Amino acid sequence: MKIQLATASDAADIAALSRTAIEHGLPWRWTPARVAASIADRATNVVVARDGPGLIGFGIMKYHDEAAHLLLFAVARTHRRHGLGTQLLHWLEKVALAAGLQRIGLEARADNAEALAFYRRHGYVERALVPGMYLGVGDGVRLDKPLLGG
Repeated sequence: MKIQLATASDAADIAALSRTAIEHGLPWRWTPARVAASIADRATNVVVARDGPGLIGFGIMKYHDEAAHLLLFAVARTHRRHGLGTQLLHWLEKVALAAGLQRIGLEARADNAEALAFYRRHGYVERALVPGMYLGVGDGVRLDKPLLGG
């Protein structure tokens, strides 16, 4: 398994995993073009994990002046519960810490108990329930994690 920064050639695979692992039941918003724009954005890191040629996980994090926002994060179902998500999240958190940011924020579906438990285990705290956050189809939860000194 290899974790590295994404390249433009990763956009279609990231978008496909997003569609099945995150955006199921919703209109597809993280299309290959949108992912490619994130890869090209200097204020965003897109990290991928591959097992041979196959994409098995990714994270997209946008950096602001004082905080980072984890926009999208997924691990293929076949590779969950083996530490890959932790490795990807730690990679992104280390970059945010090195950039001097004070916290990381993210959102998750309120009915995604597996994701919420994962983030809680990694020190993220639920801050708000947002009814209808996901295009009126589902509720969302806002979480954040203070970084050292934040």
